[in-house]
Amino acid sequence: MANVKWTVDPAHSEVQFKVKHLMITTVTGYFSSFNAEVETDGEDFTKASSIVFTADVDSVSTNNEQRDTHLRSEEFFDVSNHGQIKFVGNKYEETESGFAKLHGDLNIRGVSKPVTVNVEHHGIVVDPYGQTKAGFTIDGKINRKEFGLTWDAVTEAGNVVVSDEIRLHAEIQLVRQG
Repeated sequence: MANVKWTVDPAHSEVQFKVKHLMITTVTGYFSSFNAEVETDGEDFTKASSIVFTADVDSVSTNNEQRDTHLRSEEFFDVSNHGQIKFVGNKYEETESGFAKLHGDLNIRGVSKPVTVNVEHHGIVVDPYGQTKAGFTIDGKINRKEFGLTWDAVTEAGNVVVSDEIRLHAEIQLVRQG
């Protein structure tokens, strides 16, 4: 089979993260500017030769401008020195459960660590405009401190303000190129 290139359809995709605040509620954040490029052998994603995802950190939004400014600062993402988050996949494997595992290296703030995320492939369809599209749901967890996101605060009662665990969630629609 021939190599097939896929790119993200940003109008039908979203990338978000969730973090516990004061350990009693969850705050959701989004990246509005991101890209994904995948190369597969035919339409078989288990034979992907290249999987690259990037998110522009400056596009982070939690629906609170003061918090978003703090996230862009040196205390968190340090946008002026580290403008992108990057994930490079190196193995996409089907599991017996019907879900897949995507293994790769995630780089945040210049720190790269191996990460595995769960992937649900929803299939491949041709849209009304003749474009071939593939849909995925991606879920995972990381420890923010492993990537240099070490800002901490504790309330007077001793409660942690921001949890270390960050839940990742993405709904991704890819468009076959060519």
